[in-house]
Amino acid sequence: MPGLPEKEIMITAEEIYNRLYAAYGQPRWWSDDPYMVMVQAILVQNTAWSSVEKVTDSMADKMTPKFVLGLKSAELESMIRPCGFCKGKAATIRRLTEWYGKYNYQTARVEAIELQELRKELLAVKGIGAETADVLLVYAFHKPSFVIDAYTRRFLERLGFHFASDDEIRNFFKCSLERDYRLYGWYHWLILEHGIKHCRKEPSCKECPFAGLCDKC
Repeated sequence: MPGLPEKEIMITAEEIYNRLYAAYGQPRWWSDDPYMVMVQAILVQNTAWSSVEKVTDSMADKMTPKFVLGLKSAELESMIRPCGFCKGKAATIRRLTEWYGKYNYQTARVEAIELQELRKELLAVKGIGAETADVLLVYAFHKPSFVIDAYTRRFLERLGFHFASDDEIRNFFKCSLERDYRLYGWYHWLILEHGIKHCRKEPSCKECPFAGLCDKC
Protein backbone atom coordinates (compact mmCIF):
# COMPACT_ATOMS: atom_id res chain seq x y z
CA MET A 1 0.00 0.00 0.00
CA PRO A 2 1.32 3.49 -0.83
CA GLY A 3 2.76 5.32 2.13
CA LEU A 4 3.26 2.26 4.34
CA PRO A 5 6.74 1.44 5.62
CA GLU A 6 8.82 -0.97 3.57
CA LYS A 7 10.13 -2.44 6.84
CA GLU A 8 8.45 -5.26 8.69
CA ILE A 9 8.12 -3.07 11.78
CA MET A 10 4.84 -1.13 11.72
CA ILE A 11 3.87 1.73 13.96
CA THR A 12 0.59 3.60 14.05
CA ALA A 13 0.01 7.32 14.48
CA GLU A 14 -1.34 6.62 17.96
CA GLU A 15 1.76 4.63 18.93
CA ILE A 16 4.00 7.43 17.63
CA TYR A 17 2.10 9.93 19.74
CA ASN A 18 2.41 7.77 22.86
CA ARG A 19 6.17 7.47 22.41
CA LEU A 20 6.53 11.20 21.88
CA TYR A 21 4.39 11.95 24.93
CA ALA A 22 6.37 9.51 27.08
CA ALA A 23 9.62 11.15 25.97
CA TYR A 24 8.66 14.84 26.20
CA GLY A 25 5.63 15.06 28.47
CA GLN A 26 2.58 17.28 28.15
CA PRO A 27 3.09 19.51 25.11
CA ARG A 28 2.53 23.24 25.21
CA TRP A 29 -0.32 25.03 23.46
CA TRP A 30 0.46 27.84 21.04
CA SER A 31 -1.59 30.63 22.63
CA ASP A 32 -5.10 31.23 23.93
CA ASP A 33 -5.16 34.53 22.03
CA PRO A 34 -6.29 33.78 18.45
CA TYR A 35 -4.92 37.03 17.04
CA MET A 36 -1.54 36.35 18.62
CA VAL A 37 -1.55 32.97 16.87
CA MET A 38 -2.33 34.68 13.54
CA VAL A 39 0.54 37.13 13.81
CA GLN A 40 3.06 34.64 15.18
CA ALA A 41 2.16 32.03 12.54
CA ILE A 42 3.23 34.52 9.88
CA LEU A 43 6.31 35.79 11.70
CA VAL A 44 7.68 32.27 12.32
CA GLN A 45 7.95 31.48 8.61
CA ASN A 46 11.63 30.85 7.82
CA THR A 47 12.85 32.19 11.15
CA ALA A 48 13.62 31.08 14.70
CA TRP A 49 10.87 30.97 17.32
CA SER A 50 13.06 33.01 19.68
CA SER A 51 12.93 35.92 17.21
CA VAL A 52 9.14 35.68 17.05
CA GLU A 53 8.83 35.80 20.83
CA LYS A 54 11.20 38.77 20.97
CA VAL A 55 9.02 40.73 18.56
CA THR A 56 5.65 39.84 20.07
CA ASP A 57 6.90 40.37 23.63
CA SER A 58 8.00 43.87 22.64
CA MET A 59 4.50 44.60 21.33
CA ALA A 60 2.86 43.12 24.46
CA ASP A 61 -0.72 44.39 24.90
CA LYS A 62 -0.53 46.30 21.61
CA MET A 63 -1.03 43.05 19.71
CA THR A 64 -4.56 43.79 18.51
CA PRO A 65 -6.12 44.15 15.06
CA LYS A 66 -6.93 47.82 15.73
CA PHE A 67 -3.32 48.63 16.67
CA VAL A 68 -1.84 46.74 13.71
CA LEU A 69 -4.17 48.30 11.14
CA GLY A 70 -3.44 51.72 12.64
CA LEU A 71 0.26 51.39 11.83
CA LYS A 72 1.82 52.60 8.62
CA SER A 73 3.41 49.82 6.58
CA ALA A 74 6.91 51.07 7.36
CA GLU A 75 6.12 51.15 11.10
CA LEU A 76 4.90 47.55 11.12
CA GLU A 77 7.90 46.45 9.05
CA SER A 78 10.25 48.09 11.53
CA MET A 79 8.59 46.36 14.49
CA ILE A 80 8.85 42.88 12.99
CA ARG A 81 12.27 43.30 11.35
CA PRO A 82 14.05 40.78 13.68
CA CYS A 83 11.91 38.02 12.11
CA GLY A 84 13.22 38.71 8.61
CA PHE A 85 11.33 39.22 5.34
CA CYS A 86 9.65 42.15 7.05
CA LYS A 87 8.02 43.68 3.96
CA GLY A 88 6.29 40.49 2.87
CA LYS A 89 5.32 39.45 6.39
CA ALA A 90 3.95 42.88 7.26
CA ALA A 91 1.79 42.84 4.12
CA THR A 92 0.50 39.35 4.95
CA ILE A 93 -0.28 40.32 8.54
CA ARG A 94 -2.26 43.30 7.28
CA ARG A 95 -4.17 41.21 4.73
CA LEU A 96 -4.97 38.51 7.29
CA THR A 97 -6.11 41.14 9.80
CA GLU A 98 -8.39 42.70 7.19
CA TRP A 99 -9.82 39.26 6.42
CA TYR A 100 -10.44 38.73 10.16
CA GLY A 101 -12.20 42.10 10.19
CA LYS A 102 -14.88 40.70 7.86
CA TYR A 103 -16.03 38.75 10.91
CA ASN A 104 -15.72 41.76 13.25
CA TYR A 105 -12.71 40.07 14.88
CA GLN A 106 -15.08 37.58 16.51
CA THR A 107 -13.48 34.16 16.71
CA ALA A 108 -16.82 32.44 17.30
CA ARG A 109 -18.08 33.64 13.92
CA VAL A 110 -15.01 32.21 12.20
CA GLU A 111 -15.27 28.93 14.11
CA ALA A 112 -18.84 28.52 12.82
CA ILE A 113 -17.51 28.11 9.26
CA GLU A 114 -17.10 24.54 7.98
CA LEU A 115 -13.46 23.40 8.09
CA GLN A 116 -12.78 22.99 4.36
CA GLU A 117 -14.51 26.24 3.50
CA LEU A 118 -12.52 28.09 6.15
CA ARG A 119 -9.29 26.53 4.90
CA LYS A 120 -10.08 27.77 1.38
CA GLU A 121 -10.67 31.28 2.71
CA LEU A 122 -7.35 31.29 4.55
CA LEU A 123 -5.45 29.95 1.54
CA ALA A 124 -6.99 32.73 -0.55
CA VAL A 125 -5.19 35.33 1.61
CA LYS A 126 -1.96 36.13 -0.23
CA GLY A 127 1.01 34.95 1.82
CA ILE A 128 -0.86 32.16 3.62
CA GLY A 129 0.30 28.69 2.57
CA ALA A 130 -0.98 25.26 3.54
CA GLU A 131 1.13 24.89 6.68
CA THR A 132 0.21 28.33 8.02
CA ALA A 133 -3.46 27.79 7.18
CA ASP A 134 -3.50 24.56 9.19
CA VAL A 135 -1.74 26.24 12.12
CA LEU A 136 -4.46 28.91 12.13
CA LEU A 137 -7.22 26.33 11.84
CA VAL A 138 -5.95 24.34 14.82
CA TYR A 139 -4.60 26.94 17.23
CA ALA A 140 -6.69 30.02 16.43
CA PHE A 141 -10.02 28.59 15.27
CA HIS A 142 -10.06 25.13 16.93
CA LYS A 143 -10.53 23.00 13.81
CA PRO A 144 -9.04 19.49 13.47
CA SER A 145 -6.72 20.03 10.50
CA PHE A 146 -3.38 18.28 11.03
CA VAL A 147 -0.33 20.53 10.55
CA ILE A 148 2.19 19.05 8.11
CA ASP A 149 5.62 20.68 8.13
CA ALA A 150 9.22 19.80 7.24
CA TYR A 151 9.78 18.19 10.64
CA THR A 152 6.79 15.89 10.14
CA ARG A 153 7.83 14.83 6.64
CA ARG A 154 11.42 14.10 7.65
CA PHE A 155 10.39 12.24 10.81
CA LEU A 156 7.94 9.94 9.01
CA GLU A 157 10.38 9.27 6.18
CA ARG A 158 13.02 8.17 8.70
CA LEU A 159 10.47 5.83 10.26
CA GLY A 160 10.22 4.14 6.88
CA PHE A 161 7.06 5.76 5.51
CA HIS A 162 7.02 6.86 1.89
CA PHE A 163 4.02 9.13 1.40
CA ALA A 164 3.43 10.61 -2.03
CA SER A 165 1.81 13.80 -0.75
CA ASP A 166 0.82 15.79 2.32
CA ASP A 167 -2.74 14.54 1.81
CA GLU A 168 -1.52 10.97 2.32
CA ILE A 169 0.28 12.05 5.49
CA ARG A 170 -2.84 13.78 6.74
CA ASN A 171 -4.94 10.68 6.08
CA PHE A 172 -2.41 8.56 7.99
CA PHE A 173 -3.06 10.65 11.11
CA LYS A 174 -6.80 11.04 10.56
CA CYS A 175 -7.35 7.28 10.19
CA SER A 176 -5.69 6.48 13.53
CA LEU A 177 -6.61 9.43 15.74
CA GLU A 178 -9.71 11.01 17.17
CA ARG A 179 -10.52 14.16 15.21
CA ASP A 180 -9.77 16.56 18.04
CA TYR A 181 -8.09 19.91 17.42
CA ARG A 182 -6.30 19.82 20.78
CA LEU A 183 -4.83 16.39 20.08
CA TYR A 184 -3.69 17.59 16.65
CA GLY A 185 -2.13 20.69 18.18
CA TRP A 186 -0.33 18.75 20.90
CA TYR A 187 0.90 16.22 18.34
CA HIS A 188 2.34 19.01 16.21
CA TRP A 189 4.26 20.45 19.18
CA LEU A 190 5.60 17.01 20.14
CA ILE A 191 6.92 16.41 16.62
CA LEU A 192 8.49 19.87 16.71
CA GLU A 193 10.12 19.06 20.05
CA HIS A 194 11.43 15.78 18.68
CA GLY A 195 12.69 17.46 15.53
CA ILE A 196 14.64 20.03 17.51
CA LYS A 197 16.11 17.55 19.98
CA HIS A 198 16.75 14.46 17.84
CA CYS A 199 15.33 14.41 14.30
CA ARG A 200 17.38 17.26 12.85
CA LYS A 201 18.81 17.38 9.33
CA GLU A 202 21.83 15.78 10.96
CA PRO A 203 20.15 13.48 13.49
CA SER A 204 21.14 13.21 17.12
CA CYS A 205 20.29 9.59 17.87
CA LYS A 206 21.53 9.23 21.45
CA GLU A 207 18.54 8.38 23.68
CA CYS A 208 16.13 8.86 20.77
CA PRO A 209 12.73 7.34 21.69
CA PHE A 210 12.52 5.84 18.20
CA ALA A 211 15.87 4.02 18.22
CA GLY A 212 15.42 0.70 16.42
CA LEU A 213 12.54 2.05 14.32
CA CYS A 214 14.27 4.95 12.62
CA ASP A 215 16.50 4.21 9.62
CA LYS A 216 19.11 6.66 10.98
CA CYS A 217 19.54 4.89 14.33
